[in-house]
Amino acid sequence: MIKKLYDRTIKRMYDWAMGISAKPNAVWLLVAVSFMESSFFPIPPDVVLIPLVLANREKAFMLAMYCTVASVLGGYFGYFIGYMLYDSVAVPILNFYHARAQFEEFAAAYHQYGAWIVFGAGLTPFPYKVVTIASGVTHLDLGVFGIASVLSRGGRFFLVAWLLWKWGEPMKTYIEKNLGWLSILFFVLLAGSFALIKFL
Repeated sequence: MIKKLYDRTIKRMYDWAMGISAKPNAVWLLVAVSFMESSFFPIPPDVVLIPLVLANREKAFMLAMYCTVASVLGGYFGYFIGYMLYDSVAVPILNFYHARAQFEEFAAAYHQYGAWIVFGAGLTPFPYKVVTIASGVTHLDLGVFGIASVLSRGGRFFLVAWLLWKWGEPMKTYIEKNLGWLSILFFVLLAGSFALIKFL
């Protein structure tokens, strides 16, 4: 009973996204979600990108490009959120707990492995927004941050676009038949990513 209700809800969300994808302003929705997700919004851009590409396969790579550019720009916004809040929020807290030295050690380690951390978060279900803000807090080099973001976010979105462009209708049929299980898998991966943060 619960599974049927869940599947019905997911199906409605999917149908809504497919309906939106046929409208001219759908690209702006994709751009907005891609930008916001990189700093504070909980819904990943794939939720909009997939139906949009399925409805406009000939524009698959252009849509992936929009998604990538907006996501990277949103990542810079997340970076500056972390950067600007560091002095006003983080430093007083660190000083209160006498943890400034430990944080500086963490920041040094983050600088050493930051490119791989950003790349991994941008390519996987790991919450990218957490890494964009952390990159700003630790003052990760902007060039390193930008290159890792472009490669990872572009790699992810262009891969999704290519798969849907190449196997459009079969992929659409597969997604529609297995929508419930695919959404469960995605949210399990997402929840696992948040759990992983606690052990970093």
